[in-house]
Amino acid sequence: MPALRSWLNIPKGSHFSLANIPFGVISTPLSPKPRVAIAIGDAALDLEVFVANNGFSALSIIQPHQQVFSEPTLNAFAALGRPIHSVVRKYIQDIFLEDTPHPEILKDNAALQTAALVPLDKVKNHIPFKIGDYTDFFVGLNHAFNAGQMFRGPMLALNPNYKHLPVGYHGRASSVVVSGTPIRRPSGQFLENPAAEVKKPIFSASRKLDFELELGAFVCKNTKLGEPIPVDEADQSIFGVVMMNDWSARDIQAWEYVPLGPFNAKNFGTSVSPWVVLYEALEPFLTKPLENDEDILPYMKSERNETVPDIKLKVDIESSSGTKGTICETSGKNLLFSFPQMLAHHTVGGCPFNVGDLLGSGTISGTTPGSLGCLLESTQNGKLSMKLSGGDERTFLHDGDEVIFTGVCGSDEEALVGFGQCRGKIEPALTFPF
Repeated sequence: MPALRSWLNIPKGSHFSLANIPFGVISTPLSPKPRVAIAIGDAALDLEVFVANNGFSALSIIQPHQQVFSEPTLNAFAALGRPIHSVVRKYIQDIFLEDTPHPEILKDNAALQTAALVPLDKVKNHIPFKIGDYTDFFVGLNHAFNAGQMFRGPMLALNPNYKHLPVGYHGRASSVVVSGTPIRRPSGQFLENPAAEVKKPIFSASRKLDFELELGAFVCKNTKLGEPIPVDEADQSIFGVVMMNDWSARDIQAWEYVPLGPFNAKNFGTSVSPWVVLYEALEPFLTKPLENDEDILPYMKSERNETVPDIKLKVDIESSSGTKGTICETSGKNLLFSFPQMLAHHTVGGCPFNVGDLLGSGTISGTTPGSLGCLLESTQNGKLSMKLSGGDERTFLHDGDEVIFTGVCGSDEEALVGFGQCRGKIEPALTFPF
């Protein structure tokens, strides 16, 4: 489809083209109260100001609900359901069209443009949802195989259940933070010498701090206890998608994860990108998941073939001295199961969901050395080094390093559907008196 043309100057290559319209929560120095906005080109459209100036006067269906745009999170708007999200997105697209059917709303209203369009570099982004629960899955097949092979050999790399269900664990919602929030290096128990005959841990700052390249999906429907979500209806429960860095302390994780999985190695911080790309905006970019040679059970079989988003993902590391390097380039299509399948499996036993709950995909890796979504894989657990510019090398993250995720769909520079960036900078560990 040809790119939609706008009267607003949207730079070529912008992640926030007219084809996108992602939602987030912003504040500004003159108005510090968080409220809902959309990103468009180099600007945020402040929807609270837009509402106050009759911006939705030509969209009757949203008028009884306009207060949702003054909320400090997206929960209330998300709860209106995907049909409303779609109508609002289409209306905002129409408002910005070059030949908009409503020029009086914004195109010919210079005063409202000044009041409601805020440069993106002048806004503060906030966590987009109040998150009640967070579940992290492990459905990046290449990552699961690479990590399993490293510790158990190729024949035992994947557990027998892996291709039958989306493996997951319950994460800690309280430490999910918006892009740009510093991440403190965690301390904990780990084995200083894992090969030693006597397995006695030390307590110290993690020496193997890592990033994990993931996607996250926010839920927009409440369900009742005991009420499963059918797989081919599950997409109606997904508001939208963000990039997600599920930081990991690999040394702490190696000591604690048997038999119940990650705990302190993962609960110290999870970063998400601030602009939530609606699931509807991603639908043109959905593709087939990775081939599964197991016959999965009927409750997870979808009538749809194309269910995972082909998002071009990139990871850069920039040190405090200014050296930097691209560590990974891969795609969101490297998943074995889709978000609808994750929801169907998560609820099949009766687990209820609430608006704002977050699902993580697990680490997304390709099959080549430059496409691995964490340092554990790309450095073979510290045996190899990754080179940054200026001669710096990394096996794991140093204090002062900033990890930067970038994600975008499409090839037409005037019609990109992007996520912007997800950034996090490592702060030194706390000093303990013991």
